[in-house]
Amino acid sequence: MTTATKHSWNDVRLEQLSPLLSRKVLTGDQMMIARVLLKDGCLVPAHEHHNEQITYILDGCLRFWIGAHADAPGDEFVDVHAGEVLLIPGNVRHRALAIGDTVDLDVFNPPRADWLNGSDSYLREQK
Repeated sequence: MTTATKHSWNDVRLEQLSPLLSRKVLTGDQMMIARVLLKDGCLVPAHEHHNEQITYILDGCLRFWIGAHADAPGDEFVDVHAGEVLLIPGNVRHRALAIGDTVDLDVFNPPRADWLNGSDSYLREQK
């Protein structure tokens, strides 16, 4: 990318991953930003990726289980509410649950190849 480009979220294609989860993605050479819409009760299963992640909650709340707690969720979690940010280093396992309808902005470095090529099956067609 050699020039600045302006975008409107209204013009970015909405990708419907499941009845409870959709997103809009913009990517540059070294970073990616996604506007993620999660309906109440949407579960993002435990996963990890080499990408550093910054999650900024615009509306609602995401409950995160981090590390070993991602695979055995219990009472060790962190709730991230509107106006709050969670920094997740690369290769750290995590799981999230939407507490109420939630909108978040996720920033990744480098861009998530699985999101760009559609191989992110852990997110698609959740029940």
